Amino acid sequence: MNETWLAPILTSGLSVGIFALTAALSYLFGCFNGAVLISKYILHDDIRSHGSGNAGLTNFYRVFGGKLTFVVILADFLKAIFAILLTAVIFHSTLHAGGIILVFSKYWAGLFCLLGHMFPCMFHFKGGKGILSGGAMALVIDWRIALAVWAVFFILAVWTKYVSLGSICCAATFPVASWFVYRDPVVFLFSAVIGGLVIWQHRANIKRLASGTESKFSPRHKNKTEGQQ
Repeated sequence: MNETWLAPILTSGLSVGIFALTAALSYLFGCFNGAVLISKYILHDDIRSHGSGNAGLTNFYRVFGGKLTFVVILADFLKAIFAILLTAVIFHSTLHAGGIILVFSKYWAGLFCLLGHMFPCMFHFKGGKGILSGGAMALVIDWRIALAVWAVFFILAVWTKYVSLGSICCAATFPVASWFVYRDPVVFLFSAVIGGLVIWQHRANIKRLASGTESKFSPRHKNKTEGQQ
């Protein structure tokens, strides 16, 4: 790894404290899952009790329809954006970080925000798969990375009608695009962990895709006993 910027961070007490603080804040931001909050506290019908049991956008749409879907999208986008921007501000103001260190702070925040989204402590560690939050993360990090991952997602999702396939492939694209943009081993490592987490969360979808039993996306939502995304 390139230790010219990593080593001083790891040996500084202040830096370690900043890393711990921003990790905790980002995780807590991630825990505010839009699908769970809206279904459980507004609709009084927890999304995790229906369809695939996943607290994600596709399952929410299939179960409850489109009336509150936009709010779910907004919630999952904004929490990732806030977590990353807040972390970047903290790194810049306390460590005077710039350049690749500031870029890395965004990956750091994004990783822990995704962990909060996927494994929220306030919802029994049962959350979503991280596509919306991951997509928002890419937008904040670099428009070129966002363009790559969102293009892969939309092309495959529209072409095949498998949202899960688009999600898996855009997660795999994220570390590749990160490497081409930054060429930094540490950034690449964290981008690979982030992409790997999203793919891991789709492991059941991968099995269904392989067996030909995965459900295709339809604009008409299904009832509460259907859906596998």
